[in-house]
Amino acid sequence: MSNLTSDPNQTENTDPIIRPPYFFISGFIDIPHMEYYYIFLCFVYIISLVGNTFVMMVIYMDNSLHSPKYIAVFNLVFADVCGSTAMVPKLLDTFLFSRQLISYDHCLTSLFFIFLFLTMQSFNLTILSYDRLVAICCPLRYHMIVTHRSMFQLTGAAWAFAVFMVLLAVCLITRLSFCRSLVINSYFCDHGPLFRLAAPCSDVVPNIVISYLNPSLMLYFPMVFIISSYICITHALFTITLPQDRVRALKTCTSHLILVAIFYLPVNFTYFLHSIIPTNARIINLSLTSVLPPMLNPIIYVLKTEEFKESAKKLLMLSKQN
Repeated sequence: MSNLTSDPNQTENTDPIIRPPYFFISGFIDIPHMEYYYIFLCFVYIISLVGNTFVMMVIYMDNSLHSPKYIAVFNLVFADVCGSTAMVPKLLDTFLFSRQLISYDHCLTSLFFIFLFLTMQSFNLTILSYDRLVAICCPLRYHMIVTHRSMFQLTGAAWAFAVFMVLLAVCLITRLSFCRSLVINSYFCDHGPLFRLAAPCSDVVPNIVISYLNPSLMLYFPMVFIISSYICITHALFTITLPQDRVRALKTCTSHLILVAIFYLPVNFTYFLHSIIPTNARIINLSLTSVLPPMLNPIIYVLKTEEFKESAKKLLMLSKQN
């Protein structure tokens, strides 16, 4: 399958754009016993699904958590569930059952949803950093600035922008002709490996531009905003005179900082060094980035967020009584 190429006679129509009926997803190259890794991803996905569903249920059922901050938390958990669901079941079906052929339409659909939810994870972490910034730097005005309405507007705008940018990337692929290799060197219909297959036959300059623009808008700029917000938060913490108040304020940020680190560090490391990282290392890094943060998010919130911990205990006690 490594030499799989496009046959113009098998394309879906007779227009100048050559759209193959299918692609071949290569996955890992020359690594034995990879089925154990896929089974590991399956267990991680199940834990992630159960944990994030539990977090959403607690937020939904406990009125004390119906605050503006938890609108963003709920959105983050929802994006985690949808993102891992868009990725892992298809990945397991592809490689555990050797179904590595994927149709053209199915490939673009998969690409859209995987990158949409990945983008929303980044945007929700950014919104949560904004919440912490206002809470610590402007505590007296927090409830006037961060309201239910403003949080719904922020998350709604984030969803709309994410849909637009990812849809633009997908639409630019539909104008490409795939006249040679149909082997995608990744573990899913990845944007970069996919559009580069059309380089011998089409002008891929717009796709190259969007491949740099989208990570900048969806990963790098949010990360810069988060770092800047925590510089401001650190400065504000030093102005707090009482040590116990400083520790209390810092505790409200620790869970978010951990989530930021486990999400941004591996994915940015991969994108910054994509030209020198071997294919297998890139696939392992990105696949773990897709499943580990969604699994760890509910654990971190249960262990690190006092108000959520109390709400979860209260609901579990009520369920035992019933």
